[in-house]
Amino acid sequence: MSRAHTITDWDPEDRIAWDGGGARIARRNLIWSVVAEHVGFSVWSLWSVMVLFMPENVYGLSTADKFLVAATATLVGALLRLPYTLATARFGGRNWTIFSALVLSVPVIATIVILANPGAPLWVYLVCAAATGFGGGNFASSMTNINAFFPQRLKGWALGVNAGGGNIGVPAVQLVGLLVIAVAGNREPYWVCAVYLVLLVVAGIGAALFMDNLQVPTVDKAAMLAAVRHRQTWLVSLLYIGTFGSFIGFSFAFGQVLQAGFRADGDTAAQASLHAAQIAFIGPLLGSLSRVYGGKLADRLGGGRVTLVTFGGMILGALVLVAGSTIGSGSVPVLVPGFILLFLLSGIGNGSVYKMIPSIFEAEARSMDADEAARARHSRAMSGAVIGIAGAIGGLGGVGINLALRASYQASGAATTAFWLFAGFYLLAAGVTWRVYVRRPTAGAAETGPALVPARG
Repeated sequence: MSRAHTITDWDPEDRIAWDGGGARIARRNLIWSVVAEHVGFSVWSLWSVMVLFMPENVYGLSTADKFLVAATATLVGALLRLPYTLATARFGGRNWTIFSALVLSVPVIATIVILANPGAPLWVYLVCAAATGFGGGNFASSMTNINAFFPQRLKGWALGVNAGGGNIGVPAVQLVGLLVIAVAGNREPYWVCAVYLVLLVVAGIGAALFMDNLQVPTVDKAAMLAAVRHRQTWLVSLLYIGTFGSFIGFSFAFGQVLQAGFRADGDTAAQASLHAAQIAFIGPLLGSLSRVYGGKLADRLGGGRVTLVTFGGMILGALVLVAGSTIGSGSVPVLVPGFILLFLLSGIGNGSVYKMIPSIFEAEARSMDADEAARARHSRAMSGAVIGIAGAIGGLGGVGINLALRASYQASGAATTAFWLFAGFYLLAAGVTWRVYVRRPTAGAAETGPALVPARG
């Protein structure tokens, strides 16, 4: 336990060093990064569970208000991904993981207090939801940190495991909520928060004992500014809006859409809440697991092809939701398969898009007139910066989903209009993927993998 926690000379591309102990160090950091990110995701999505058990006559929040609460948490989590991307370079991956886990105890305690004392005005719930959004920022710092630990040939797998393990925090908190309700009843959902206070302490202590800080160039302000000016940053971010934005947006909204569907089918408010909670975790769970396989598929087949097929399937899934939302009573049996398909495909797309990022900048580095060390620094810094930027912008897609659903329910009492918007966006993303990353490139384009060939710019 007295070992040093700072590594000053780290080169994962050195196969001799990797096989001689580097792989073990990287895996140890990956494990605890997943744990901390997992708990962070759970706290970020805490209100997606709480709102299912907040009757309007007790807490005073309408369906539209609850979508606004979800959108607020999503927005803050997305915006914080930019500063969190820089945090690991400034403070160290181990140090920042400890801090980012333990600081989440503040909004968790606040949630307990607020739910135990119903009747607060809407702004109180919005502020508390915004504070849980700090858990969403953990994703960017965790992914940037793990990106630096693993060699190019394993990044798709490592980033997929790290992100997938974090994403499972969404269904995990929903399952914990269902368990608490089964034991304590639906009048005291804030006991879910007590569980996560313990898990936050475990994550913080585990990071302190077993993680390391890397003193190697990763991401800095110069890399972030260069990434902002890079055409590929915005193209990849657009695709990530469609994949991760869908995953996190639907994770927050799925339970509420189901709840509205069960009410339309004749359930009482209490029955609708319980039935929605029993199903809501399935979609995020499958989406989290499929993310790992999306990264592995992209390693083998190329990120472009996998992403294109993903968006083709998501268009179909959105059209199933349109059909389900237009038939009125009895819509739940149609909505559930549509959402499950979207969760599965968005998870695969999350993995494939994030594999594209290091591939793009590895190829760009190979074309540079520089020595091998400079090329490695460029690839690592740009990949880390774009991971953070794309993660932030992708998270904003989740905000858009919740706001679109809120507007659709306010206007017509149904989600049909929002589902049409989602289908249109997936069509746009599929077109961009085909044009930039799959279609044969023009002369001078950078080769980035078996099926991932972006235009230069």
